[in-house]
Amino acid sequence: MKKIILSLALALGLVAGAHASGGDTIAWDKAPNKSNDLAALQNGARLFVNHCLNCHSAAFMRYNRLKDIGLSEQQIKDNLLFTTDKVGDTMKANIDPKQAKEWFGANPPDLTVIARSRAGHGGTGADYLYTYMRTFYRDETKATGWNNLAFPNVGMPHVLWELQGERRAIFEERDEHGHKVQVFKGWEQITPGTLTPQQYDQAMADLVGYLQWMGEPAQNQRVRMGLFVMLFLLGFMYIAWRLNASYWKDIK
Repeated sequence: MKKIILSLALALGLVAGAHASGGDTIAWDKAPNKSNDLAALQNGARLFVNHCLNCHSAAFMRYNRLKDIGLSEQQIKDNLLFTTDKVGDTMKANIDPKQAKEWFGANPPDLTVIARSRAGHGGTGADYLYTYMRTFYRDETKATGWNNLAFPNVGMPHVLWELQGERRAIFEERDEHGHKVQVFKGWEQITPGTLTPQQYDQAMADLVGYLQWMGEPAQNQRVRMGLFVMLFLLGFMYIAWRLNASYWKDIK
């Protein structure tokens, strides 16, 4: 019975990991940690509003919360708000959900906690997103004209292609256990983007850093508080140990 329970638990864990990973076929790259870099978070917020918010909402995040990453209310109004939005509004997509479903086959998901929900056996949610945003390639067999190595057959087009340029993925066909498989070998740049590959990777690191921050804006405070609590407990343990020794020293 124990073996059966263990096997079921292992199977459920594998299924959950595969689901969280979005059906990945490649190893995830480690995302740079940008949680304490205010300039990177501000640039990530700009990229999110200009390129992601057209289709994806962040319904649990308000614009005025961006003051936590160093932006003033006036900067938010001047640079990140659409004409009809208010600084106290939540980040809602401009696209009509019905049209989105017709165009992409499904309504684009809310991105407020996407960096937390996409964690899997391949790494953190930030690792997945960092890999995903950097592995789009041209695929004329798809309705959108794009495909993705981290999420094969994804319905989302490459909205940042002007920054990265157009690329083609190079695959090699191999025979494994009697089956033909396509193995990714590298990239072929078709047209250049407005950013160099290094600049694009940096921009995606900023965007992913912002998505990670948005999923838990208080994460840095939580870590600092956790360290303070651990130091307090260590100090209290020392005091308790010395009091205990003093109390029992004359008792034999």
